[in-house]
Amino acid sequence: MFRSLRVFNFRVWTLGALVSNIGGWMQATAQDWVVLTELTNHDATAMGVTMALQFGPPLLLVGVTGWVADRFDRRKLLMVTQSALLLLAVAVGVLLLTHVMTLPLMWLFALGFGMVNAFDAPARQAFVSDVVGREDASNAVALNSASFNMARLIGPAVGGVLVVLIGTGWMFLANAGTFLAMLVALALIRAHELVPRARSAGAARLADGFRYVRGRPDLLVIFSMVFLLGAFGMNFPIFASTMAIEFGRDADGYGLLSSVLAIGSLIGALLSARRDRARMRVVVWAAGGFGAVSLLSSFMPLYGLYAVTLVLVGFCTVTMLTTANGYVQTTTDPALRGRVLALYMAVIMGATPIGAPIAGWVATAFGPRAAIQVGAAAGALACIIGLTWVAASGRLHRHESRRFRLTIDETRPIGVIPPEEFSDEIAEATPVPLPSTDPQPAGRRAG
Repeated sequence: MFRSLRVFNFRVWTLGALVSNIGGWMQATAQDWVVLTELTNHDATAMGVTMALQFGPPLLLVGVTGWVADRFDRRKLLMVTQSALLLLAVAVGVLLLTHVMTLPLMWLFALGFGMVNAFDAPARQAFVSDVVGREDASNAVALNSASFNMARLIGPAVGGVLVVLIGTGWMFLANAGTFLAMLVALALIRAHELVPRARSAGAARLADGFRYVRGRPDLLVIFSMVFLLGAFGMNFPIFASTMAIEFGRDADGYGLLSSVLAIGSLIGALLSARRDRARMRVVVWAAGGFGAVSLLSSFMPLYGLYAVTLVLVGFCTVTMLTTANGYVQTTTDPALRGRVLALYMAVIMGATPIGAPIAGWVATAFGPRAAIQVGAAAGALACIIGLTWVAASGRLHRHESRRFRLTIDETRPIGVIPPEEFSDEIAEATPVPLPSTDPQPAGRRAG
């Protein structure tokens, strides 16, 4: 489960990311509560607009951000983005403490956070593979997700309490301090031990990532499923904050719901780390599970019961996203990984500007339970899309020994992956004949 932690650089990276992410979740809790209770009178639509502005830039800038992640030194790029996020947090904190902040100003800063994160997210995701190498990439992605969700477990609970004790302005300043942990970690990483970057043979073009994904039906299915959950199912700040208000709770009650959600998320990430590789079937079943438990949560009559169902919601969500992320990273041409991951992050984060305002409007007009049910329907649809592709691709067939049992064959080759990225398992399944004796390692065979 923890095999990637034997690498010094990954240990340093994980510790720095944990501290930084705790501060990020504290800030997210403060920002949501500011918009919902200080700048508006419980207006979930305004909160949805805030989320749309913050998560829209990754979709609009996807070509540029992916190219930047592949073209420049990712460690230095992350130093720049983390420093910019630190300065933005300081500015918001000062404006809140001086009582100058308004809703349009908060929207402007949300857009600023979104633009910086558009460059930060694909570089951060691709940098994990630079730290540990392809053989441990799936495990490292899962542990990176576990670190993120451990922060999600701690950050909102602490943030909700501190909002009540010291106010939202100080929360933003506290988060600015946590960015220093990431900057220190990036400075301590041993650059000479990073995995050498793969380069494409020709000039790096922005459209290469789009063409690559277009030629990979499995990635198109993954992206479609992730989009549905990102747009309509993962609007947790809207769901949790409005449900907290419906149950008569304050900011600490909202923060506690976010932390409870993170308990299931952390379990899902750790169990994903135990798997030897990321599999499509896990993504499909996790999407279906998300739809089922989300629907169940929408009917809970008590705050405590709703909180319990959020553990299952968090588990299914992170199981799907972590497995999908690992699948994309471990089956993608390394020379295009940054651009493909930029598309992946754009699908997740860029789906929010579409779904968050809709979820906010539904929560305001029909209540938060109806908004959660829309997300549940999105999870069910994602599962149907995945199952349809599995059946159409020939991977679903009858079990050899059990008459009424179906199995999924995940050893079928993915023909677009270049030969240098073939694993032994895929190489043995491919219809292209390979020489029986080859002095080169299996990972460098020519197709």
